[in-house]
Amino acid sequence: MTTLYAAEGTVGNPAANIGIFALFVVVTMVVVFWAGRNTSGATDYFTGGRGFTGPQNGIAIAGDYLSAASFLGIAGAIAVYGYDGFLYSIGFLVAWLVALLLVAEMLRNTGKFTMADVLSFRLQQRPVRTAAAITTLAVSLFYLLAQMAGAGGLVALLLNVSSEAGQALVIAVVGVLMIVYVLVGGMKGTTWVQIIKAVLLIAGAAVMTVMVLAKFGFDLSGILSGAQSAITGSTDPKVAARDVLAPGAQYGGSEMSKLNFLSLGLALVLGTAGLPHVLMRFYTVPTAKEARRSVVWAIGLIGAFYLFTLVLGYGAAALVGPDRILSAAGGQNSAAPLLAFELGGVILLGVISAVAFATILAVVAGLTITASASFAHDIYANVIRRGKVDENAQVRVSRITAVVIGVLAIALGILANGQNIAFLVALAFAVAASANLPTILYSLFWRRFNTRGALFSMYGGLISTIVLIVFSPAVSGSASAMLPSMDFDWFPLSNPGIVSIPLAFVLGVVGTYLGGDEDPAKAAEMEVRALTGVGAEKAVVH
Repeated sequence: MTTLYAAEGTVGNPAANIGIFALFVVVTMVVVFWAGRNTSGATDYFTGGRGFTGPQNGIAIAGDYLSAASFLGIAGAIAVYGYDGFLYSIGFLVAWLVALLLVAEMLRNTGKFTMADVLSFRLQQRPVRTAAAITTLAVSLFYLLAQMAGAGGLVALLLNVSSEAGQALVIAVVGVLMIVYVLVGGMKGTTWVQIIKAVLLIAGAAVMTVMVLAKFGFDLSGILSGAQSAITGSTDPKVAARDVLAPGAQYGGSEMSKLNFLSLGLALVLGTAGLPHVLMRFYTVPTAKEARRSVVWAIGLIGAFYLFTLVLGYGAAALVGPDRILSAAGGQNSAAPLLAFELGGVILLGVISAVAFATILAVVAGLTITASASFAHDIYANVIRRGKVDENAQVRVSRITAVVIGVLAIALGILANGQNIAFLVALAFAVAASANLPTILYSLFWRRFNTRGALFSMYGGLISTIVLIVFSPAVSGSASAMLPSMDFDWFPLSNPGIVSIPLAFVLGVVGTYLGGDEDPAKAAEMEVRALTGVGAEKAVVH
């Protein structure tokens, strides 16, 4: 196939890429405005009126969960590192078993709009809601960083925008579109955007997977052999020495590297059940049974997608080659777009580019409405106004917060441009697993748990995670760090999960035994509601 690479490193036809993406934006904007017309009150705005079925919500969860890290980061990691790159997929998928078995149904029974509704059900409202809102905002901002960084890297490759100013402009456009989706459509509009995006992403990945298999006569061994040949032929000696089917290319070179992978895996597996934007999706269905069905649908779709990324990653290594991937403007994040161009030229590249942009837009919209809902419902309505506020005021504050978060995400996204997005998402998972999951599990399953235990666990998990990240090799001390010119890394692991997650569980126990007893009647009521759903439709604000 004739390649269309320009000297600057772009690929395909930028005009075609922009045109197909613009078509997606127009279609989704029409859907968002349609959904916005039927949105009235906090229940509609925050949960879509709880009118989505389990399968619809499952597809939306897949759309919310399969971020730019899944499509761009993991495919690129597999193309460059082989076996070790696929380990991200395993962690992301296994994590859903934790969500299905431990939290989905119980959260739907005990919550109303946000994660803080569950945590504060039988604990002291104001301090617990404040802590939960802070952790929600922290996780959302880390995740937003990853999506914005993905937008910058993708546009560098596809639109031949190599200047920092040009990429910053595109990140700003993504942020503005995200704000419009949330302001106009609320959860209904955001959910439909996520459903459309999930269908496009999974269908696009499936088509590319079939095309890659067809190139090799539907022989998976042929793809693996081709990938190994391409990697062995790399001009980079470190890349050429890798075995695509053996562990150790990215993790395993030393005992510390193995420990770093264990820490990463722990964060991925436990982080999903603590992600606020995923947890909030459980409130968009009418019953706990539908919440459980939605998770089953999500597991099936997400599992299929990650199998596709295995073929796409190795296919990119075989057909595009690691040298071309690493030298492209987007680095390893450009593996999937380069493979699309190799398989189907300008048209397929344009479609996959639009899907990748749609992936970013759908995820950032979900993150934004979650963060803004948490501030409006938990901080403004229940902490500042002590529950004495009407629904319209909550929605108004949420929309104002969405604008603020959008502007902040644009600014931070510009600063994070160029970072590996799969790694940034892993950090968000570490915060979620440390700051949120222990308190959720203790609240649902431990009657003795009290307010002090919740505060110790949430603040301790959040602070320890952020401190360890700041002083890790991910931020300084290496050429691939966020601040390569500085060196203040005293914590040896890039992902702090192996330390911060157990610490948060321990702090929850310590705080509980240092604190006083809570109302046992409330604990009993929460247990009954979580297990049976009795009273689940009542307001949880007390």
